[in-house]
Amino acid sequence: MPTLSIIIVAKNEAINIADCVRSARFADEVIVLDSGSSDATPDLARAEGARVVATDWPGYGPQNNRGIDLATGDWFFSLDADERITPQLAAEIRAAIERADVDGFRVPRSSMYCGRFIRHAGWTPDYTWRLARRGKGRFTEHYLHAHLEVHGATGTLRHPIVHYSFRSMESVLEKLNRYSSASARDMTTAGRKGSLGRAVAHGLWAFFRTYVLRLGFLDGRWGFMLAVSNAEGTYYRYVKLWLLQREPEAPAKA
Repeated sequence: MPTLSIIIVAKNEAINIADCVRSARFADEVIVLDSGSSDATPDLARAEGARVVATDWPGYGPQNNRGIDLATGDWFFSLDADERITPQLAAEIRAAIERADVDGFRVPRSSMYCGRFIRHAGWTPDYTWRLARRGKGRFTEHYLHAHLEVHGATGTLRHPIVHYSFRSMESVLEKLNRYSSASARDMTTAGRKGSLGRAVAHGLWAFFRTYVLRLGFLDGRWGFMLAVSNAEGTYYRYVKLWLLQREPEAPAKA
């Protein structure tokens, strides 16, 4: 029978980690890569049976690849600390890794915004590549928006990951700031150019795409708030990119 490792990257996730690891315990091993938590994240993860590895934070993609290298299972599944695997998805994963004709799977995801699960706005089904045969999948090296690349035949699972992405407006604002900074860093590395005009244009487009094209208006007030948040995040991402490119170069050392 093929074995499965579940990889979780975490830092200061005491509010999430116990439930996350508990949902993953159907796997043969659960590995938590903790990048310097100052709360009880490591202890809580160990109490639920996870193997905890203390590490630094090289970025989302490189950190997941570290987890893949540490995994001993025939297959691996990448799970974020604010996500949960339902019993239905767990059973589907177990059946999927029995297949010899597929090397990786994408999984739908159901995400929360300010206490409500969003059904439109591009958030459902929100497919994400998470499950792969070891040796057939690696994450891209992006600091923030890394994704799993599968080299081989692929498939799609039916049951979703449950994603407690934004439980409150406070978490929206905190992640908006953190994610826009990390995304600006990725865009700088990729050679993207920023300007105030681009920031405004991309922000307006993000609102229109979320609220109109992706039917966010069908989620009512929450859909409108999400569209505004997406617009703000996009605006700040491009403004931060522009400001990074305006920073003077450090003087050369003698």
